[in-house]
Amino acid sequence: MDLSISRLGPAKINSPLRLSTERGDRVCNFVSDDERILYDVSLRTCQACRNDPASVPLSFERAGPREHIYFDPNKVRVGIVTCGGLCPGTNDVIRSLVMELHYHYGVNRIYGFKYGYAGLVPEGGYDVIDLTPAIVKNIHHDGGTILGSSRGHQDEDTIVDTLERMGLGILFTIGGDGTLRGAQKIHEEITARNLKISMIGVPKTIDNDISLVEKTFGFETAFSIAIDSIRGAHVEAEGAPNGVGLVKLMGRHSGYIAATAAVAEPDVNCVLIPEIPFFLDGDKGLIPWLRNRLESRGHAVIVVAEGVGQDLLEADKNERDASGNVRLEDIGLFLKRKIASELKAVGVKYSLKYIDPSYIIRSAPANPNDSLFCATLAQNAVHAGLNGRTGMLVGYWNNVFVHVPIREAVAERKLVDSEGELWRSVLESTGQPARWK
Repeated sequence: MDLSISRLGPAKINSPLRLSTERGDRVCNFVSDDERILYDVSLRTCQACRNDPASVPLSFERAGPREHIYFDPNKVRVGIVTCGGLCPGTNDVIRSLVMELHYHYGVNRIYGFKYGYAGLVPEGGYDVIDLTPAIVKNIHHDGGTILGSSRGHQDEDTIVDTLERMGLGILFTIGGDGTLRGAQKIHEEITARNLKISMIGVPKTIDNDISLVEKTFGFETAFSIAIDSIRGAHVEAEGAPNGVGLVKLMGRHSGYIAATAAVAEPDVNCVLIPEIPFFLDGDKGLIPWLRNRLESRGHAVIVVAEGVGQDLLEADKNERDASGNVRLEDIGLFLKRKIASELKAVGVKYSLKYIDPSYIIRSAPANPNDSLFCATLAQNAVHAGLNGRTGMLVGYWNNVFVHVPIREAVAERKLVDSEGELWRSVLESTGQPARWK
């Protein structure tokens, strides 16, 4: 991997932030450009580098305010856009971006683009919003995004035309994998034109599937709210003979919400995620497992991620959504019907309750811990943008905020490791089979 971060040019303007460069003076410090965070902190990697003096361990730039900045805050124009599905904390990020830009750097020309990248092309016909502290001061109490959002590709040439026409110096893009892929294309077009426009991403997805980012904002709120549905499913399941609670959670490619919620709320007996194939029938299939569970314990709670089991459904692989993803069939409804028919066929009386809280989760405001995370992400994004960093997002790695090249973050998707600690915790919590075959 190449974790180097592009810059628009040398930063020569003194930062307006009244910070220190010395330790021990009880004043918060600027971050030096040579401060880096190791990608791999294992002893084995450190020993390998020690044994080979020429070897330099892979590392990220540390995020934070720099002593010198590239843009003149009195002159720079800044844009903010939110794309993709709704996510808890988006308004928190918008608010923190505006407050940091306005109050700490003195930037007064901040524009919000409506409905995602569609707001950056003339064909969209959407007005641009002047974002001020007065407008954003209370938006963190609400879910969603005051800028609206949308999915789908927009022509990067046209978007860059808009940025150039408006004289923007920095564009903050708030979104997930698809948004960041779009941001990378915009950055490449900006670079090809040799324009001095900084592209800074803030990773947003409840799926937590952005590579090289330990945690995305919205994820913690998502699995926290999911727990309420799991508890409800458990109460329903225990309250009837052979009760089955079935909960479907979001997770198109990555099962982080389902897996994490199941460990946090250990009443779950089975978790199905896209990374781990499962089978309905056979000695180790889901249906035989469920029958054995009902015979021995009298109830069961199953949590399923939306992207799992698509091979069992008659999905049209050519049908795509606005983001270009294969349109998923509803695995939750499929399992509901399948479980009901299989139990009925063998004469088992049952009570099956199906819960899908997906859009309730997406539209909720952030919980306090997520709000804290959003605020810090946004502040570090502003520091990076004013300094002239570009083609990057603010990530979180080894409990430190870092700069991550967008090109590397979108190179592959982060998945639950079937041999990793999280999935081991799931197996130990649920007692389900490690493999379904």
